[in-house]
Amino acid sequence: MAVGVHQLLTKALVLPAAEAVERFVEPGAVLGLGGQNINRCPMALVHEVVRQRIGELTVVGCNLSLPLDFLVAAGLVVRTEQGSGNLEKFGTLFTWRRAVEANRIAVRDYSHLSMASRFLAGAMGLPFMPVRSLLGSSVLERLVAEDDAVVTADPWSGEPVVLVRACTPDVSLIHANAADADGNVVIDGVTSHEIDMVRASRHVIVSVEEVLPAGAFDDQPERVTISGAYVSAVVEQPWGAWPTSVYRRYDYFEPDIDGYQKIAKAGDEGPRAFLAGTVESHPDFDAYLAATDPDGSARTAMAEQMRRLL
Repeated sequence: MAVGVHQLLTKALVLPAAEAVERFVEPGAVLGLGGQNINRCPMALVHEVVRQRIGELTVVGCNLSLPLDFLVAAGLVVRTEQGSGNLEKFGTLFTWRRAVEANRIAVRDYSHLSMASRFLAGAMGLPFMPVRSLLGSSVLERLVAEDDAVVTADPWSGEPVVLVRACTPDVSLIHANAADADGNVVIDGVTSHEIDMVRASRHVIVSVEEVLPAGAFDDQPERVTISGAYVSAVVEQPWGAWPTSVYRRYDYFEPDIDGYQKIAKAGDEGPRAFLAGTVESHPDFDAYLAATDPDGSARTAMAEQMRRLL
């Protein structure tokens, strides 16, 4: 079956997060993560993966950020393939880095461009994609040694090119601004690798700030970033990227991100206790938000801050 055909044969389902994750995320899956650094990360969906203790995951993406560190802290990751793992000014992913250094998880380093190219190959149904960005790097030396890349000659110019394997996640998680009930997704702002990653994936779960009626974008088709043909499930979850940002909706909440980073930097016990107290102790993401921001003042402030930036 060609890549993408599965989605074309099914209709997107509007589901609660718990049901969507239970249905489409399986132990041992290759899990693609959307978002970029501190922007539009699929936090609500990752919370649910942690609650359900779905493990043995291989996590793939360009810059894997806060969601990855949560999954590693929960002991659910065996391997990552990524361009980087960091939270911009807040530093590296400390839990992930310690796990890599201790050989508790395997890691395969790529450049951002080569990872994006791997998703492009998968989206096009190709086994590999030629790139030049890795040439001359130690990253390429390791990929070649481990049979994850091949250096060959351009058949026309004779110049060297690198062939990187296609990446086709079993399931990808992204968060977006909105979707209609048919699964057509609108992302405002930067999309990074997500469109090709979605098209390359067997299943896709999209959490959104709001679900609109079917046909809501019929008179504005240019707004649709991802066709519902590629989406397995839509989850309506306001604030579903919190504490990261969603363009036009709310800014990132620095105290929460900085607070987690300080805990993670100190050692592995802190992140495990953090997840137990802020994720696993609550039945869903709404309960987590109510417990961590009971009067909604933080969310109101970040929504207002985003309005001032527009």
